[in-house]
Amino acid sequence: MSGGYKFVVVANRLAVDAAEDGGWKRSPGGLVTAVHPIVRRLGGAWVGWTGGPGEAPEPFEFDGMRLHPVGLSEDEVDRYYEGQSNATVWPLFHDAVEQPVHHREWREAYETVNRRFADATAAVAAEGATVWVHDYQLMLVPGMLREQRPDLRIGFFLHIPFPPVELFMQLPRRADILRGLLGADLVGFQRPLAAQNFLQLSRILLGLEPKEESVEFGGRTVVARAFPISIDVDEIEREAADPEVQAQARHLRQELGDRRLLLGVDRLDYTKGIEQRLKAYRELLAEGTVSNDDVVLVQVATPSRMRVQQYQDLRERVEREVGRINGEFGEVGRAPVHYLFQSRSRAELVAMYLAADVMVVTPLRDGMNLVAKEYVAARVDDDGTMVLSEFTGAAAELDASFLVNPHDVEDLKRGLCAALAATPEDRSTRMRAMRATVKDHTVDRWAREFLDALGGAS
Repeated sequence: MSGGYKFVVVANRLAVDAAEDGGWKRSPGGLVTAVHPIVRRLGGAWVGWTGGPGEAPEPFEFDGMRLHPVGLSEDEVDRYYEGQSNATVWPLFHDAVEQPVHHREWREAYETVNRRFADATAAVAAEGATVWVHDYQLMLVPGMLREQRPDLRIGFFLHIPFPPVELFMQLPRRADILRGLLGADLVGFQRPLAAQNFLQLSRILLGLEPKEESVEFGGRTVVARAFPISIDVDEIEREAADPEVQAQARHLRQELGDRRLLLGVDRLDYTKGIEQRLKAYRELLAEGTVSNDDVVLVQVATPSRMRVQQYQDLRERVEREVGRINGEFGEVGRAPVHYLFQSRSRAELVAMYLAADVMVVTPLRDGMNLVAKEYVAARVDDDGTMVLSEFTGAAAELDASFLVNPHDVEDLKRGLCAALAATPEDRSTRMRAMRATVKDHTVDRWAREFLDALGGAS
């Protein structure tokens, strides 16, 4: 039995977070920014989890959207979310930077929760509706939904990298995951190579015969294509033009003294290359290439998945290295590294972007990396430089940055030194080129292009 919504978004999380007053507030993420206006305009629905364990609240309206919560038990949070999603799939899809952990009960919980999401979606989608499923937590949903509702137009977008064939083949129940994704009419990825990996797997695992960017499966044509995600450029530029934000940026520069500012803004995740970044900076200090009198590193590390042991271990290693650097090279009241293990508001981050001489974005692997694009969008002054990992999706678009191999500490050091030594003319030329790219490829364009390709709502 179908519901009444012609457009349905399905994501692990709802488009809202719990507010301090007991109500709800809009989530700040890029997906919500991109898709919320479409859902609101079409009077659509959003299916997702509230973020906490327990029974799901009743469906409710929020800012023109109908939100349909899916409940997770404490055990399912542990097994489906922190286990299979974030300790198995996440590391495997990020080139096994950390060793993936495999447990049968995690896979069973993943299947159970995906089935619950599919059931909830089938119940709210109107006949012939467009459904857009998002990300690695819900890779079985398209196939499950297709079984129940063959009338639907289903799109799936993967926000993280899709691994090479050799890595994907390590995944237990790998063919089930692939069949789940093939339940969609359109499977979107950040980079073209990811789409090709997916199509190649359809041949190797299922004996299908892909052609360029599509494959026949279940009597349907499934298209696999790259749709690089972006940001709300106008929102970032408005923040950057705010006099209070600009005042915060000036205050930050004054607080840090007459030193050039290197800035890192990352979730505390082992894929982000924070440890390698700190090692490179420590070696530059030890060699005398940079000094505490001339350069300071500010590292914002947003807490993430701290119930997972790998993340607890990472925090200990990072904080130990920060202490070592400050102990060896610092002075009273003048530390070479300012480490902030905390979340910062969008306005505070934009102030930091404006203050930074060099943005350091050096993940070991990243599907896109929107911090890199936010920094570029914020630099309305056409100044500042960026050291950017070759292994981010953003590197293909922001190639006027100083590209580095973050696995190579010497190359990291080279990139940092080159960025610090860049002339005003070089900085301006590079930043103008990157800003033109970011302003042309906005998050709104990303959503429209995906939905146009899907042939659904837009």
